[in-house]
Amino acid sequence: MTTTDPIRLSDDFIRQATSEITPHWGPLGWVTYKRTYARFLDDKNRSENWAETVKRTIEGNINLDPRLKPNEIGLIDPAVITADTQEAQDLFRLIYGLAATPSGRNLWVSGTPYQRAHGDSLNNCWFVAIRPQAYGDSEIVPPYLKQDQKAVSMPYAFMFDELMKGGGVGFSVTRKNVSQLPQVDRTVPVTVIMGKSNGSYDECLKAGAQDRDEWVAAHGDPADDPSVYFYDLEDSREGWVYALAAVIDAHFGYFDQSKTSVVLDMTRIRQRGAKIHGFGGTASGAAPLIEMLLDVNTVLNQAAGRGLTAVDATDISNLVGKAVVAGNVRRSAELALGDWDDDGFRTMKQDEDKLMHHRWASNNSVVVSGKPEQYEAVAKDVVVHGEPGIVDLNLSRQYGRLIDGPTNADPYAEGTNPCGEITLENGEPCNLFEIFPSIAEQQGWDMKEVFRLAVRFAKRVTFGHYDWQVSRDVITRNRRIGISMSGIQDWILQHFGHRVVTGYKQEQQADGSTRRVPVYDPEAVKAFDGFYHDVLEADKEYSQELGCNTSIKHTTVKPSGTVAKLAGASEGMHFHYAGYLIQRIRFQDSDPLLPALMASGYHIEPDVYTKHTMCVEFPVKAPNADSPQFASAGTVSAEEQLANQSFLQTYWSDNAVSCTVTFQKEEAQDLPRILSEFAGKIKSTSMLQYIGSGLTQAPKEPISKEQYEQRAAQIIDDPREAFNRLNIANGRSEKDLTLVDQSDCESGACPVR
Repeated sequence: MTTTDPIRLSDDFIRQATSEITPHWGPLGWVTYKRTYARFLDDKNRSENWAETVKRTIEGNINLDPRLKPNEIGLIDPAVITADTQEAQDLFRLIYGLAATPSGRNLWVSGTPYQRAHGDSLNNCWFVAIRPQAYGDSEIVPPYLKQDQKAVSMPYAFMFDELMKGGGVGFSVTRKNVSQLPQVDRTVPVTVIMGKSNGSYDECLKAGAQDRDEWVAAHGDPADDPSVYFYDLEDSREGWVYALAAVIDAHFGYFDQSKTSVVLDMTRIRQRGAKIHGFGGTASGAAPLIEMLLDVNTVLNQAAGRGLTAVDATDISNLVGKAVVAGNVRRSAELALGDWDDDGFRTMKQDEDKLMHHRWASNNSVVVSGKPEQYEAVAKDVVVHGEPGIVDLNLSRQYGRLIDGPTNADPYAEGTNPCGEITLENGEPCNLFEIFPSIAEQQGWDMKEVFRLAVRFAKRVTFGHYDWQVSRDVITRNRRIGISMSGIQDWILQHFGHRVVTGYKQEQQADGSTRRVPVYDPEAVKAFDGFYHDVLEADKEYSQELGCNTSIKHTTVKPSGTVAKLAGASEGMHFHYAGYLIQRIRFQDSDPLLPALMASGYHIEPDVYTKHTMCVEFPVKAPNADSPQFASAGTVSAEEQLANQSFLQTYWSDNAVSCTVTFQKEEAQDLPRILSEFAGKIKSTSMLQYIGSGLTQAPKEPISKEQYEQRAAQIIDDPREAFNRLNIANGRSEKDLTLVDQSDCESGACPVR
């Protein structure tokens, strides 16, 4: 953070720890880390190494401990400093060894000035309900609104702001929310003007902007026209949010009614490719913002005289997400949540033109209430269209872990994050920490201590400075955390020698019917139940130390992806895609990692889908691939995957369990029956047909053991060594390390940063 932070990891400690611990890099681990989480150090003209990233991350987190704030006479309890220093050292050993890791958000931004200014940046994902809301005492409040005035723009402004900070956003367009939106009052002409001095002038005109000098000559200075709402955008994230809010609110009478048009001057917006000093990365220029605002205005103008539908509300959200994607280092991640019986919402992605234009920007799910016929209807859609997913909000509100029975555990929950593993209230974020149990045990860690450290890390995140009042209020009340595990299938196989589902039985139901239910290994039940109570005990202990509420919920299974690749673990609860496979990762053709990978012997070829992009093929062997009991996503039935999800929802996760159930083509006809049998036993899920081989440059392609061994034999050097050697020899800068098409989640739903 800064030299004034009380807790710092000394150079002597770092040298000692790194000499004793070897990070458990997966086959793609170091490359994934270097291009995703290693920040560039201007003073050293290179990117971070892993020890520097871990040190920064831990110092940023440990100094969030509220007990480290000096008291009224400027003192901090020495006992707290001693204990927190020891805890920081323990966390360094745990994370540096890759036995566990905080979320990718923390690895990227924790310990930076940006984190200190915007606590929001530490959270992966958020949820917001699309209904009129007050901005309150937030960092962003449009100048024409009072803090307590409800406005249609607020949830969209919140979404835009959090997406630009690198988070993902789930949003609800259920009838309960959309029906609260007022009728669109009027059509509004929106004009964007751009001065020739802007470095992205030409592309902004192509996006729909007007030349500023020509427009002013024809219409006069907009700042002097009482019929115009004029905004000269400042070159900041806040400026972009204010522009979106103005375009939306102009249609609903929040302005003086004499202002009948909106003019936005974007000359001050930095050009495409300029450095973003706070968050990191490079700017997109104003063109994506211009396209988005004009498209949003079209949606609203077309709805004039009526209320917005769930489809309209989703379109606006998708257009916002599309603009953020163009911001280079940020990946928009959205989940739209509608009603299961809203045909317009369920079929909106069947419009191919709009799907290609913007509706791709969200994964869409529907709210169900545990009735089998709802699951059957959704499964029929999934077979044909691949969506929607399902979210059982009633189950999430009433239950934590299913084994604990109905407790009304989360009564105000309204939706989920984009991957569905955390049920959230309006304005609330997910707050994740991930453990790789097999690796932790291999490195000699006591699992109870691992869970203790994880809980304390996640709990401190809730004490960051949050920009939005709606978030501050709900975070302070709930202190929700999400302690997750990845490599779950690896750990189960290593511990018990077989999969967790040992068979099935027929169970009598209250209505007299029978239901096929899975039978679970009792030792696995005992183990996961014990892990859960370790988490609860750690939360109770730390909450008492900090004098705050215990967390409303504690445990989850996130889908993982990028973070799991660091350690080489299977993603979340998912089975490995195959025992042996080719994993393809895409790089911009200027990326300085490419020469190192080529020198190391990896196969590299031009990407067939995107210009100026190269596709690198990594041969990967799954842990336990040679075990007779090994199973993969290509061999495990959809029913067994759902049974695994239900197992974890019953005995481990009091939040939810993210799972993308893969099904074979021949299973499709049985999906309605299979999914309906798990009604009331899972809180959220999505389903996707397993493709396997056959797609050109697929992200994952199963191969044989012989093919793997042949590919692996071609790898002649460690890319870390080749990277360092080539950079030294060529004097090459690492400034071009660039993220391309990579996600923090197995489903591709969540952002890496």
